[in-house]
Amino acid sequence: MPETAARPRIGFVGTGLIGTPMVERLLECGLSVSVWNRTIDKATPLVAFGATLAESPRALAQSCDVVCLCLTNTTAVHEVVFGQHGIDAVMRRGQLLIDLSSIAPDTTRDMAERLDSACGARWIDAPVSGGLPLARAGKLIVFAGGEADDIARAAPVFEALSQRVTHMGGHGAGQLAKSCNQMIVACNLVTIAEMLAFASKSGIDATRLPGALAGGFADSLPLQIFGPRMAAGVDTPRIGGLGTFRKDIDQVVRLAGECGAYAPMATRASEVMLEASRTASIGADPDVSRVVTLFLTRATAGGSA
Repeated sequence: MPETAARPRIGFVGTGLIGTPMVERLLECGLSVSVWNRTIDKATPLVAFGATLAESPRALAQSCDVVCLCLTNTTAVHEVVFGQHGIDAVMRRGQLLIDLSSIAPDTTRDMAERLDSACGARWIDAPVSGGLPLARAGKLIVFAGGEADDIARAAPVFEALSQRVTHMGGHGAGQLAKSCNQMIVACNLVTIAEMLAFASKSGIDATRLPGALAGGFADSLPLQIFGPRMAAGVDTPRIGGLGTFRKDIDQVVRLAGECGAYAPMATRASEVMLEASRTASIGADPDVSRVVTLFLTRATAGGSA
């Protein structure tokens, strides 16, 4: 990379719910950051924090040493890298691409090999866990897949964004670890919603439960972050999209089927989240906190999810 390893020029594609606080953290740590987002209005506010607005993903990739992606799904990542205006046409040998998105591990392996063959650029899959609170604090957890030397070169980025980076193995291994993470989180969120609806139906003040359970065996970050919102019927501002969790748990179910793993809990969580997304009362693309509405509605009707 042209710049010193300590201060690489960063390009960041995808300034959505998690991407925006990541960019802010990189800027706070003194790094030079160019940004691009398909919906330009989501990227322009970052200019006030010191970011440079790139006119296209290709222009961004040409001007930086490390390209970071934080995109919605596998299709979006593939389009940015290999689409009609893909950055593969301008990336350079040894240049790092750090994919912070949560996408398919099998497609990740294929894309990493294709990018290396096309131009010699190096791929790191680095999905994160921790949500908005840890993103803002620069304390995310990173699951990294790729070559150890490449991950070491990415240290300035990871040091700004995370409290821990675990090298899980080759390309795709980081995405597989994130799938394991999402199995626990998605099943936990569904169970939290079910528990709070049960508490409400049985006459307990559900709003007291996250605090009452804090520190015990039932406690978790999802309970403390989403539990109070679910109990109070609050879903704004959006801090975790139901669509994102559905995408991740659906992928887990697919991967489990392909490798012959028995995953009944993940399968049921996938079914519940699908049903919740079809419930008209929760609105379009809601915060995942609204899953509780399904349980409250079904409880009122005398049924079970």
